[in-house]
Amino acid sequence: MTEDPTATFRVEAGELLEQVEQGLLDLGHRLGDMALVNAVFRGLHTLKGSGAMFGFDALAAFTHHCESAFDRVRKGEVPATAELVSVILSARDHMAALVDGDAPQAEGDAILARLAAAVEAARGGGVAADAPAAASGWKLFFRLPADAMANGTNPLMLLDELRDLGEAEVRVRTDALPPLGALVPNECHLGWDVVLRGDITREAIEDVFIFVMDDMTLEIAPLGAEEPAAAAAPAAPVADAPAAVAPIETAAPAAAPGGPPPAAQPAVENVRVPADRLDALMDRVGELVIAQSRLSQLANNRHDLLLRSVTEDIERLSGELRDTMMVLRMVPVSSLFGRFRRLIHDLARETGKAIELQTSGETTEVDKTVIERLFDPLVHIIRNSCDHGLEAPADRIAAGKSETGLVKLSAHQAGGEVLITIVDDGRGIDRERVRAKGEANGLIEPGQQLADEELFGLIFHPGFSTAAQVTNLSGRGVGMDVVKRTIESLRGSISVASEAGKGSTITLRIPLTLAIIEGLLVRVGESRYVIPLSAVEECLELSLEEDLRSRGRSLITLRDRLVPFLRLRDMFASGTRPDPHQKIVVVATGRERVGLVVDQIIGSHQTVIKSLSVFHRGVNSFSGATILGDGGVALILDVAQLVAMAQPREEMLRAAS
Repeated sequence: MTEDPTATFRVEAGELLEQVEQGLLDLGHRLGDMALVNAVFRGLHTLKGSGAMFGFDALAAFTHHCESAFDRVRKGEVPATAELVSVILSARDHMAALVDGDAPQAEGDAILARLAAAVEAARGGGVAADAPAAASGWKLFFRLPADAMANGTNPLMLLDELRDLGEAEVRVRTDALPPLGALVPNECHLGWDVVLRGDITREAIEDVFIFVMDDMTLEIAPLGAEEPAAAAAPAAPVADAPAAVAPIETAAPAAAPGGPPPAAQPAVENVRVPADRLDALMDRVGELVIAQSRLSQLANNRHDLLLRSVTEDIERLSGELRDTMMVLRMVPVSSLFGRFRRLIHDLARETGKAIELQTSGETTEVDKTVIERLFDPLVHIIRNSCDHGLEAPADRIAAGKSETGLVKLSAHQAGGEVLITIVDDGRGIDRERVRAKGEANGLIEPGQQLADEELFGLIFHPGFSTAAQVTNLSGRGVGMDVVKRTIESLRGSISVASEAGKGSTITLRIPLTLAIIEGLLVRVGESRYVIPLSAVEECLELSLEEDLRSRGRSLITLRDRLVPFLRLRDMFASGTRPDPHQKIVVVATGRERVGLVVDQIIGSHQTVIKSLSVFHRGVNSFSGATILGDGGVALILDVAQLVAMAQPREEMLRAAS
């Protein structure tokens, strides 16, 4: 094997722990749901067995105690309680540390002590069910899902396990067999009737199917007084079932006369690929796009029809490969949103508040790199919403609200961006307190008139906090400035809206991908630049006469609204005279708009983003660079920074008006 088995186990263990955590969080809301109890038990059982197989003995030993506790819940010996769920969640974190190999022994011992106390309290506080009684015999029917064998389940092994429980008689059902033309060899369409005799508990039978119970059909009933005698007789075909060959001889009902049988739906297969390999492939695709661009430029300069034909084919194929590669890198935000259920659970216990998390738009897809870098900013925003925004239960009831505070997390795609919103129904942001803090910190002048968006933007300044007291969650004024810098490093933006007594809404605008973007290629003097096309609203012409008239003012009227503009020639000190017919590219981030004056708009450009060197990363006007078809380099403009540079001019305009 070329791959490290322990690395494979760690990946699979992470998935199992995620499933266990989600099951526990669901169980916390539905303590009597035995399906959830069984699902958590199966996850712990699999983790224990796999850990022992791969040499993670400490993990297997620790997980065994948690599995045993849930086994007692599963058998009805103790009820599930909120405290038991909380302890197992803490145990889940310790298991993750054991998988990584950095778990303190003392921490594990403390969790096991809490676990024992929780089980004892549950046993004393609830009515324990009687121990499962053994029966003299059972009759059961089971049918596995069609893809059971493809997923590694062997029906013969399940039948052998049933035979190990006691005397068994097995009869196969073939009533669900498809026509021969539609039969897929590795799909399972059989069912089995089994009669078991002996002192066997129902739980022992269910344990045989514990790993496939969620997807299968399983019917279990005790044998009646007449059943053993009936079962002793020779097995006869089921009355309402056809003979074994009948389904094969019968034509498919939906098939047209003489037409082909309906095609069977193939099972979807997944392949696990390391993320670094995808990144390497993305780099190669980026280089291919650059090479294709150079080839297209060479072909356009020559009158060779054959060369142009081949170039067009390569351009089409590289475009399809690029699009396929982008899809491979896309990950649904459900992988991000699901992690916040645990955060809300822990925050509710820590703050003593009742908090509910609602999510929507989980199928929206974003580049995996963006997903990874969004987690920390969202954690900080959600913690602030729960700590500062949501009131205590008594205060909510006094304000006429429900006792449970609500946090909504949603995502949807808008063009080349994804909008992620965090909404809470708390007390909202205190405008006067924000203003007072801003004046005290020298961020605004006393009595200065500010729109809500500008006022709420003060909370993103370093050290800014309106919390009355510092808590374990927030209040030190550290974090929201980092959140904004992180979002802007993703070429995104963040905005805040709030209504007193009703709550707050924070909106993040994030690009779908950080690897390849559609850009607008422009020229300023002798240099070329790329403006992200997702930020471009429209393009206007600026004549030399209008340019001269606007000197010292730098404003244009666009549909009855004044919009400031920046002369990129002056900003970048190009040292060249302006073209006779300059262009204004109007860009926007959120509600803020600014015009960028350029000499020429060259056209759209598939932009492969390259990071700037360490010597140039401090230049905020640029977010990266790209290589053009002729081998030249074009810098990618950071629209958010350029808009921020134009804001002081717009504020002066508002003050003057």
